[in-house]
Amino acid sequence: MKRALVLAGGGLAGIAWETGILTGIADESPQTAKALVESEVLVGTSAGSAVAAQLSSGLSLAALYQRQTAPMSAELSPGAGVDDITELFLTAITQPGTKAEQLQRIGAVAASTPTVPEPVRREVIAHRLPSHRWPDRHLRISAIDIATGELVAFDRTSGVELVDAVAASCAVPGVWPPVTIGDRRYMDGGVGSSVNMVLAADCDVAVVLVPQGESTPAPFGVSTSEEIGAFDGAAFAVFADGASLRAFGKDPLDPRCRIPSASAGRRQGRRVASEIADFLAR
Repeated sequence: MKRALVLAGGGLAGIAWETGILTGIADESPQTAKALVESEVLVGTSAGSAVAAQLSSGLSLAALYQRQTAPMSAELSPGAGVDDITELFLTAITQPGTKAEQLQRIGAVAASTPTVPEPVRREVIAHRLPSHRWPDRHLRISAIDIATGELVAFDRTSGVELVDAVAASCAVPGVWPPVTIGDRRYMDGGVGSSVNMVLAADCDVAVVLVPQGESTPAPFGVSTSEEIGAFDGAAFAVFADGASLRAFGKDPLDPRCRIPSASAGRRQGRRVASEIADFLAR
């Protein structure tokens, strides 16, 4: 059975929460956490791309958790918040056109919005990653081509540096600059889907960590829970519970959310560890 660990988008809160979830699972069931971290395929979208790259670096969960709960970080405070991003999405999807055309409109706004320079943002991503080399395993990172609106999956065969792939996947439109790779520019892989289950289509089993509520609406009609439910194999999804959502605060992009989100994720991870262990044992 080919297993995927799918790590969804969710800002800095999502990075901290997903790390916390896995650490909490390790607290209760080290073998279950090991099985997840060593999944044959790691799929990362936006925040999840950073976590997937961190997990594949070889650094322990304990060390990764400590990085998330450290009082200081290299993260920047965003110039825009969730309300600005929501307005951008609503403007794009209320105009007629295909999903690709709507994503192109979002990409055009992303390209024209003043943000920090690309090199400044790249340095932040570089600090997030313990290793800047692609691992010798299946790590798949999603991004959106702003010119075509198409989903792109970067891996070690793409000829793209790992830092650039993660930066592209984390390039929240209207907040951070699209990432230039060759003659193309890319934005956040979570714009079209927070999970991009299609990147795990060759797997039989998937465990999915989603730092949002299960009932969170999706901008393009198919909710995250519906997308996971349509997965051809067996899937187990962990959505953020009420305590975790409260820990995220009003802005999951605010660096101050890291410590409470990691702590809440760890507590939730302890609670779901036995369920995931049972699921993997089937």
